Amino acid sequence: MRVPIELLVKKYKDNLFSAAFSICKNAQDAEDIVQETYLKYLKSKQDFESEQHIKAWLLRVTINQAKNIVLSFWKRNRITFQEYMQELPFETQEDSQVFDTVMSLPRKYRVVLHLFYFEDYSISEISEILQVKENTVKSQLARGRKLLKEKLKEAWNEDES
Repeated sequence: MRVPIELLVKKYKDNLFSAAFSICKNAQDAEDIVQETYLKYLKSKQDFESEQHIKAWLLRVTINQAKNIVLSFWKRNRITFQEYMQELPFETQEDSQVFDTVMSLPRKYRVVLHLFYFEDYSISEISEILQVKENTVKSQLARGRKLLKEKLKEAWNEDES
């Protein structure tokens, strides 16, 4: 017995997602696992006895894949942002605070500031890397600096209080 994939997706996607999420505790990983499970079903030449047999097979594949991800080298050796920050060599506490503040900025400002100040790229190089106009890079740098200055002033004013 084979059931069309569209019906299986409608019927079991939430069950499979819940099973995967309960093991890996990450929504993106769980979504990837569910997609991979359906791909395995499509590639499978197995003939199933009933729809219950299909559901059990899908759940078993989902659970096995989730376990594989949890036990993978990448998951076991991943560190949090805070742990990463502690590992970075900063000369002073203020350097660390500036970097942390840059990382808290919106992505478009954070990226250009990081490339400009931490990686020493020029505006034209950043423009090429990000595939945007040089004027866009200049304006994002200016806005990012302004936002960074405001955030640092707030943080330093709080420290002095």
